[in-house]
Amino acid sequence: MSRHVMRVTALALGLAGLLGASSLPAGAGPSDTGLKGAIDTILADPRLHGGAAGVVVADAATGETLYRRDGDDRLMPASNTKLATSAAAMELLGPGYRFRTEVLATARPRGGVLHGDLYLRGTGDPTTLAKDYDALAAGVAAAGIRKVTGRVVADDTRFDTRRLGRSWAADDESSYYSAPISPLTLAPDTDYDSGTVVVEAAPAAGAGAAPRVTLTPATRYVRVDNRATTVPAGRPATLAVEREHGTNTIVISGELPLTAPVTKEWITVQEPTGYAAAVFADALAARGVRVGAPPRTGERTPAAARVLAAHSSMPLRDLMHPFMKLSNNMHAEALTKTIGYETSGRGTWSAGLSAIGAYLKARGVEPDRIRQVDGSGLSRMNLIPAAQLARLLLAVQDAPWYDDWYASLPVACGPDRATGGTLRTRMCGTPAALNARAKTGSLTGASALSGYVTDAGGRRLVYAVVLNNYLASSVKGIEDAIVVTLARSDTAAGTFTAVAPERLRTPEVPANLECSWRKPATC
Repeated sequence: MSRHVMRVTALALGLAGLLGASSLPAGAGPSDTGLKGAIDTILADPRLHGGAAGVVVADAATGETLYRRDGDDRLMPASNTKLATSAAAMELLGPGYRFRTEVLATARPRGGVLHGDLYLRGTGDPTTLAKDYDALAAGVAAAGIRKVTGRVVADDTRFDTRRLGRSWAADDESSYYSAPISPLTLAPDTDYDSGTVVVEAAPAAGAGAAPRVTLTPATRYVRVDNRATTVPAGRPATLAVEREHGTNTIVISGELPLTAPVTKEWITVQEPTGYAAAVFADALAARGVRVGAPPRTGERTPAAARVLAAHSSMPLRDLMHPFMKLSNNMHAEALTKTIGYETSGRGTWSAGLSAIGAYLKARGVEPDRIRQVDGSGLSRMNLIPAAQLARLLLAVQDAPWYDDWYASLPVACGPDRATGGTLRTRMCGTPAALNARAKTGSLTGASALSGYVTDAGGRRLVYAVVLNNYLASSVKGIEDAIVVTLARSDTAAGTFTAVAPERLRTPEVPANLECSWRKPATC
């Protein structure tokens, strides 16, 4: 039998064990000196009293279950949902997949005049920047067009018109991590938070005046209602920036002291298709192309239209990095709808999730044991047992795209956001630093950490930790203690060196936030 076949057979047996009876000794508890005793002691932390914990640890090479605690319990995985979405995207779309944004017309320009409409067609790219729309406008100008008698028609028909995910919280409406989804959208910077505008407020020159406000990109698509006041130094900063429900009016209220730093917020727009069309129309004007009427949205590009200019996104293997490192919700949802379109011709959540479920089933994850209702994990309706997350982490290791996908996972104590992502401030000064890779996840009362770590004996491990229904402000230290304990121990030799959660420096997550995706992201 070949070594590869032996490994696959061992892994298959290990995967089966993740859903079967626990291999742990009966009656084992915190008094044990083995791995079970070490992790059980960590999970006895008072912050978890009355809560729920699903934890699975397995040998990454064989799939052998080394620790299991309520691994079949369905718990809210928060952003650990992105493990399923990202793996399915790499498999079903391919690591070289690119989104394409095009400008088209049905007529040919004559004497610098295009008689008719100019079509802006999107396919779901969540990374398009204002400079990319400017480059498209430059392409129109380079085609000899100086005037368009019609208007810019924004074609966002690749996806359906449902903009927000199932059961997303209404009070997250203006938060950058809960932006509306469209196949034609815009990100303000290279964090690629599509469907948002950056609002900066700086103190005025003197007390009593309104703060100075700037937008990135500079656009008239949103309206700023500045009700705030600059106050003398020493007063508390109470500035708030929010978009009014159902509108594109951004209200700035409260007080900003004279010596306060610039306040910077990423705020969602009401309709991303119109936002993209407005920025593109401004770029046309700046390039000397006059358009006869305001943009129109929601129409399909005629089949006879020809391409005047086009922009292609980075390949999916590269897009995985801002997506997974920074836990970008909008990337997850755009990919989910794109998977639906590419597999069934329907750019909908239901089509995309159906294809993701079929992929998971093919990789040994059982769809009837989970509930996934969005791509990002923002919905509190998502339920995934820790054992199923562990099965997925084990199964993807043989995929041809695994190395690219693995590289996109946040790295414990990574030196910067591009490496460490949402783990860059965690587990520093421990054997897990620059060793553990994992997807983080946070909602109020739900936290998760699932990934890979190499133990002190060189054994590679898979772990899935999902914690729910706690009242503490944060349980990140408990997750970290489990992973650091794995990194410090020699699991094959049976030598275990546990670490207590309180001995780790772990950033706290405010309890009053529904989601701890913050700028900069720390979940």
